[in-house]
Amino acid sequence: MFRATMKSLLARKVRLVLSGLAVVLGVMFVSGAFVLTDTLGRSFDSLFADAYADIDVNVAGKPKLQISEFEGEQLAPPFPATTVETVQAVPGVAGATGMVVTDGARLIGSNGKVVTSFGPPQLGGNWTGESDLVQLREGREPRADDEIVINKGLATAGKVALGDRVGVLTLEPRKDFTIVGIFGYSGDRDSLGGVNEVMFTTPVAQQLMLGESDVFNNVVVTAAAGVPDDELRDSVATALGDDYVVKTGEQLSADAAAGLKEGLSFFNRILLGFAAVALLVGTFLILNTFSIIVAQRTRELALLRAVGASGKQIIGSVVLEAIAVGLIASVLGLAAGIGVGALLAYLFGNLAGGIALAGVGVPAAAVIGAFGVGLVITVVAALLPALRAARIPPIAAMQDAATPDRPLTKVTVAGALVAAIGATLLFLGLGGYAGGSTLAAILGGVLFAFIGVALLTPLISKPVVAALGAIFSGWVPGKLGRLNSGRNPRRTAITAAALMVGIALVTGITVILDSAKSSISGLVEDTVSAELVIAGVQSGPRPPSFDPAVLEEAKAIPGVRLVDGQYADMALVGDERTWVGAVTEPAAMRQIYGATATAGDIDRLTAGQMLISSDTATSQGLSVGSTLPVQFARGESQTYTVTGIYESTPIFGGVTVSADAARNFSVTQPIQAFIQLEPGAQVADVQPRVEALLADSPEVSVADRQAFIEEQTGQLDGLLQMIQILLALAIVIAVLGIINTLALSVLERTRELGLLRAIGLRRSQTMGMITVEAVVISVFGALLGVVVGAGLGAAVVEALRDEGITELVLPWGQMGIFLGLAALIGVVAAVLPAIRAARINVLGAIAHE
Repeated sequence: MFRATMKSLLARKVRLVLSGLAVVLGVMFVSGAFVLTDTLGRSFDSLFADAYADIDVNVAGKPKLQISEFEGEQLAPPFPATTVETVQAVPGVAGATGMVVTDGARLIGSNGKVVTSFGPPQLGGNWTGESDLVQLREGREPRADDEIVINKGLATAGKVALGDRVGVLTLEPRKDFTIVGIFGYSGDRDSLGGVNEVMFTTPVAQQLMLGESDVFNNVVVTAAAGVPDDELRDSVATALGDDYVVKTGEQLSADAAAGLKEGLSFFNRILLGFAAVALLVGTFLILNTFSIIVAQRTRELALLRAVGASGKQIIGSVVLEAIAVGLIASVLGLAAGIGVGALLAYLFGNLAGGIALAGVGVPAAAVIGAFGVGLVITVVAALLPALRAARIPPIAAMQDAATPDRPLTKVTVAGALVAAIGATLLFLGLGGYAGGSTLAAILGGVLFAFIGVALLTPLISKPVVAALGAIFSGWVPGKLGRLNSGRNPRRTAITAAALMVGIALVTGITVILDSAKSSISGLVEDTVSAELVIAGVQSGPRPPSFDPAVLEEAKAIPGVRLVDGQYADMALVGDERTWVGAVTEPAAMRQIYGATATAGDIDRLTAGQMLISSDTATSQGLSVGSTLPVQFARGESQTYTVTGIYESTPIFGGVTVSADAARNFSVTQPIQAFIQLEPGAQVADVQPRVEALLADSPEVSVADRQAFIEEQTGQLDGLLQMIQILLALAIVIAVLGIINTLALSVLERTRELGLLRAIGLRRSQTMGMITVEAVVISVFGALLGVVVGAGLGAAVVEALRDEGITELVLPWGQMGIFLGLAALIGVVAAVLPAIRAARINVLGAIAHE
């Protein structure tokens, strides 16, 4: 049996390649994700080890508020400069240097725009001299208050050079400096991981980056000879008390790398999610392939049964073939994954500012994932056809026909049950009834829904395929193609289901994002009564900001009725961490944002007072007069009194304080402003004057309300494009499935095609018949995908109604494009099988067994 299986496998090389290619692509995604994160993880380990190599012990202020990687930057509070003297006096300390190191120094490049980093921080600090890590490449250290040194990476990105006069944005509005030095790092590196760095004199750094004089936020400690780092850390920590965080350089390196690896693991999960989609589609392809193989080998397998092969041996033969395909595909997929992982790591390194990549490694998870997934998917997909093969009676060897098509009752009942399970899981997940397993319930629901629909597809394939094929029925090849596509509902359904998954996911996500865009646009149009908006697009951990003086100057422009500047930050309100907003004009709550008071007064707000939404009041049991301690990123905890409660809206809610509290926010400048005009005032007259006020704030611009909406919702378009690119792999696999089905179908119908040719069907008509068959199957799959995707998308939108997505938008134009592309996919998929069918030798085909 082993030799017979191997000969059968090698005799059908094309079949082997087509069925294995789907697994190759899925395994490539899985192994590539692990290779990418492993390579980048080791690269960042090396990067941070270098960055903290000169630090024996580091002292930092204990953060007032813990911030996660996805919420923004962790702010280390400043402490008195006398702390350096305290550290220096600790036994075992050879030296202690006060440091200013914090994010938020944005250099304005030669083009007048802020140099962005797209992820890595933009650090500002005090120049403390050269070291083994840092060396001046040009110029000298800063000596005057208007002098700075910058790293080479920033100089290159900003296209600035030694001696240039440049603007720098910090906690304060733009100030101009002269570049007197450009530095780099050991190993001929221009930056460390793409970080932009601007170094001032110590007094200037303290004022601009920390907001106070005579303070630092880090102390770098050098151990005396023979003093272990751990021992020195404990001694310094004891001397300083609980208000400081004291760590060794090794701990700092590990913590920094761990934070980035957490972000990488999130990215890794995204890639693995798309790999799962690719493998789900690949499962349909492999299942169909082995089903056709078993059907084609009915007589062969029956003869084996007739000469003594047992049912177990027949199952073993089919499973062995699946294992061979899975092994080969896993090896090729792993090799492709290593290449893709290395390429993505290279691209990531360049985008992040030239990270020195560690050597590409192949972690155990990549190997285990590749072979585990590749083998499991292939064997599971082949198991049902294998069981079917074992039931082939020996008498079938004496018949010309393959196994007859079986009733659809069992598969329909199974499909209904699986679809019901999927619907139940989606209801629990989207309705908020799954507790801490919401994501698992939603993903499980989507998976079961797809499988359920796939099982139900044979039931509807005959009438739908007949209706679609009717378009071509006026043409003999078209009529034949329609009949062929409907003659085996199971095969047509499985082939179409592969395309259905990819189209359904793209359609569903498009419905959700288009609904979100429309809802946001409608809410802003209906709720925000402001004609102009000052804002920018965030490209890093810090939101764009601007000089608060712009707000007062804008109020003086003729035609301006009301100007409200907005600040935002994470804070600890009572026992709950939540986002807190600050406004410069409390009256704007009602006049611009349409807030309606439910209790107290929302038109006035002074220091120590807060306004809260009705949802917040209900969830925390608060009322007018309630007091709460509030801890911001800076300063000490303060007690705030609730003076007003307003009706919650999807745009404005939570906790609002007065603008004076923003001095304790992470970003102490306004990040947005809304400008309401007097009746009759023209936007075209006011907007240029506001633009002139923002000349020194290049991170932001002023736009009318419609342009602001388009700018904000445009980010969703970028997200959609990225998802469509990643899901294109699933559609590519589905195309392979159609090619595979048609190619194997041509082999199965060799004699039939020969007879058709013999009675007068021309080559071109044969090719037309195969093409119609492919187009009908493709459009059927796309139609299923559009319907299922729109349904899933609508369910998610309904579940998110309380989150502000109130409008359901069905992208009819894009759905029409998907159907048109499906027809084109069918034409492309039919090319090779159609050519093969047209080239069949008529006499040889008639004699074919």
